[in-house]
Amino acid sequence: MPPISVLLVLALLPLACYAERYQPTWESLDTRPLPKWYDSSKIGIFIHWGVFSVPGMGEWFWEEWQGRHEPVFMKFMEKNYPPGFQYSDFAPMFKAEMWNPEEWADLFAKSGARYVVLTSKHHEGFTLWPSAHSWNWNAMENGPHRDLVGDLAAAIRKHPSLHFGLYHSLFEWFNPIFLQDQKNNFTTQNFIREKTGAELYEIVNQYNPEVIWSDGDWSANPEYWNSTNFLAWLYNDSPVRDTVVVNDRWGVGAMCKHGDFFTCADRYNPGHVLAHKWENAMTIDKNSWGLDRMTQFKDYLTIQELINELVITISCGGNLLVNVGPAADGRILPIFQERLLQMGSWLDVNGAAIYDSHPWSTQNDTSSGSVWYTLGADRSTVYAITLTWPDASQLHLGSITHAPSSVKLLGIAHEVSFTFATDIGLVINLPHLPEGKLSWAWTFELSYSTEHASAKSKVVV
Repeated sequence: MPPISVLLVLALLPLACYAERYQPTWESLDTRPLPKWYDSSKIGIFIHWGVFSVPGMGEWFWEEWQGRHEPVFMKFMEKNYPPGFQYSDFAPMFKAEMWNPEEWADLFAKSGARYVVLTSKHHEGFTLWPSAHSWNWNAMENGPHRDLVGDLAAAIRKHPSLHFGLYHSLFEWFNPIFLQDQKNNFTTQNFIREKTGAELYEIVNQYNPEVIWSDGDWSANPEYWNSTNFLAWLYNDSPVRDTVVVNDRWGVGAMCKHGDFFTCADRYNPGHVLAHKWENAMTIDKNSWGLDRMTQFKDYLTIQELINELVITISCGGNLLVNVGPAADGRILPIFQERLLQMGSWLDVNGAAIYDSHPWSTQNDTSSGSVWYTLGADRSTVYAITLTWPDASQLHLGSITHAPSSVKLLGIAHEVSFTFATDIGLVINLPHLPEGKLSWAWTFELSYSTEHASAKSKVVV
């Protein structure tokens, strides 16, 4: 017979396992630690693609046309399509005939991103996978006649540096089941059981996404959306329970309060460190997430603007989710490709200041306002990233309160000379820049002992 102590341990094991399970309450769900890969990755790619890509006037086209009856959209349809044309008639035109998911995956890997989030379903309700809950309004039965989600997931997973994630809209503008629940003041949940809730379980079980980027939650509370029950299952029993992360859009009152990372608003960048992990989901097209054929050159971010956004976001503890809107035929426009490849070339040189980094005690330098700081993964290196190259021959860093043992400019092998005084800070003698090699933002690597870089800097993790 085993010793009593062994029997006692065996008897308590079920209780211990039960205690570790997350309950379907925000109090319990909010205790889950953030999976390390997400904070380490720093940069992701967002893809808004769907039937809305056919008219090519942004992802809200259907609502703007037949919901709000905006004059620009009404005139566009009157001019270009016959009377009686319905939004559903766009679906067969969404062919993705030039789409190569491997080319997309290669581009995203070269961009320096570490995760990819595809719109599995936007507010139009069209699913990019063969959903059992979206009859004839999915990419297998209509339009491309292929599993876009599955094909992209397979291509992404050929790149070890990339994680795969999915955006999913909870509500649908014109779904009659949702509209009936809404008419019932959300006292019924037929839409959750028959459509959107069932889809969430379906995409997790079929595609194992490591990001669930929820949206379209603003019309009802989390109880209607069954959010906490789904998240408890996701964290406890789903095939991605150990690695998945979710955002904060799970019903009225959840945004900026609950979730593994906060988004708080579109294009959110607070400019300072938050107590909770956050993400800046933003667009290269300044005005649209989906393809907008009316966008002018001036409406795209320059690479300087994109790098500035990246640096400030990471310095303040956020992740950057960079959006592109492909064409209906599956092409990513050259200007999007250019921006992503430029970002990748910058990260090839400066990635040590970005990936696996932590916010330092100071984000923006007190003397040089164009300088933003990060703390390296080793916690003994401080990175000072200047968004402008000074006109003078020196860079003054007023926030540096201890002399580093050495200073280097990333991309140049040799050390850089400097002077330090406690009442002035650090003054770096700027080196000569090699022609065409370093552009857009420049990173100085300040080496310290761990004590001076981390402990005395009151690092926020």
